[in-house]
Amino acid sequence: MGTTRRTFVCWAAMVTAMPHDFLAQMSTDAALEARLAADPMRPQFHLLPASNWMNDPNGPIYFRGNYHMFFQYDPLAAVWGDMSWGHAISKDMLHWKHLPVALTPRPGGPDSFGCFSGSAIAVGERVYAVYTGTKKSGTDLATIRDGTNNIQESQCLAWSDDPRLIRWEKDPQPIVPRPPVGMDITGFRDPSVWRQGDWYYMTVGSGVENAGGCVLLYRSKTGAAAGDLKNWEYMHKLTSGEWDGKKTANPCDDGEMWECPELFPLDGGHVLIYSTLGKVFWESGVLDETTMRFTPKKKGELDWGGFYAPKTQLDAQGNRILWGWIQEKGRSDAQMREAGWSGMMSLPRVLNLNSNGILRIQELPQISSLRDGVLKTSRTGDSTYVTLPHANGEVICLGQHTDFEFKMSDGINELMTVRYVAASRSFMSGDKEIALGEKDQPKIHVFVDASVIEMILGERVGDTKRFYYTAAVAPAIKISVTGSDGVTVDAWKIKPISKDRLTTT
Repeated sequence: MGTTRRTFVCWAAMVTAMPHDFLAQMSTDAALEARLAADPMRPQFHLLPASNWMNDPNGPIYFRGNYHMFFQYDPLAAVWGDMSWGHAISKDMLHWKHLPVALTPRPGGPDSFGCFSGSAIAVGERVYAVYTGTKKSGTDLATIRDGTNNIQESQCLAWSDDPRLIRWEKDPQPIVPRPPVGMDITGFRDPSVWRQGDWYYMTVGSGVENAGGCVLLYRSKTGAAAGDLKNWEYMHKLTSGEWDGKKTANPCDDGEMWECPELFPLDGGHVLIYSTLGKVFWESGVLDETTMRFTPKKKGELDWGGFYAPKTQLDAQGNRILWGWIQEKGRSDAQMREAGWSGMMSLPRVLNLNSNGILRIQELPQISSLRDGVLKTSRTGDSTYVTLPHANGEVICLGQHTDFEFKMSDGINELMTVRYVAASRSFMSGDKEIALGEKDQPKIHVFVDASVIEMILGERVGDTKRFYYTAAVAPAIKISVTGSDGVTVDAWKIKPISKDRLTTT
């Protein structure tokens, strides 16, 4: 497997020694650009860097008529390391232009080991980025101990008064340098900030050893005197989970640590999302705005596949938009280095809560503007067929009240199989099952883009998958829907957002 989000490698000496001025621009040589542009596995309508490694979305924000996406980025290699904040800008969340790297590690600073994930908030004409800075330390201050490195995590602040958010300044000191006193924590990262009444609130992902993951809550008073987001007080655990008791090397793998938590209001309730156990979970419930404690009522998974460390934002119309990191599942570090790139951003997904507190997930409706012609379907017996040439296309399969099976292959290998069981009104994929509500339609919405499949089942859960091949061109993806009496299948080709697969406009 390739390097994961929190797998640490011995590159800290390189970080502190290298000149960081050259990180202000993302650049590739002509030969690499040509190879990347010709790589059939490079997506054509997903956001990804021109080259090198990408992971978590950071601080997505709509500001002064533009959508900004920041993301974890390694300017030097196609594997995890030298964590910086890459930056792209868009008018529609679909077509992107790369901008200079926003945040990079500062030698000798609290982020000398890396600028980890965080969030962004607009205060007037200024945008603040609150992020986790990391540096090497002794065991007494370390919040990450991986057997090789002792890393101290602290919450840091940067800001931009630039209308395009290109120029940034950093506070030289952390705004929250240490976790709460007396807690034997398993991690301390990924802050998310919002304003509520007279206070700014901030959640931080954490966990307590031998107890389980949790979300820490802080607050900072608004107003001219103290409204600079620099002075924070710890309140309490917003909520927490139970550890499964099965120790692993990485506490995120066994539920002892929660990463990338975010709490937000939605359709009259509140939703918390967080990442742990290699999955992304959502909880809906009630936030007591007097005590600032969250009581979950319903819970589920956001995605069954290679989708991790998500982040949300509000769009220009106030809709809640979800983004996530799509990982390189099944690719080694050596293969990623050879390819020259790794990871991508998911397509934007719209979130809602229904009246029962169930999270609803849909692809952004505007994605339909990328459709580039209808793909023909055919029918033989009780099966409907459609082919997506060169692993590119969108498919909507809408069932009624009968069983059906949706199968995808590259002509040689089976890629995904999903069954709808009418008796239980549920979708099944492998050992995963999601039951639909009485008013839910058995709908499958799929996008295929070069080496990734993004699927949403019944507007209830995503299922994201990577697939790889050695051919010089992307394979045709064959789809069959069997037992499909009353089931409709529609498919379209999708236009690329970049002429050269380098995701710039």
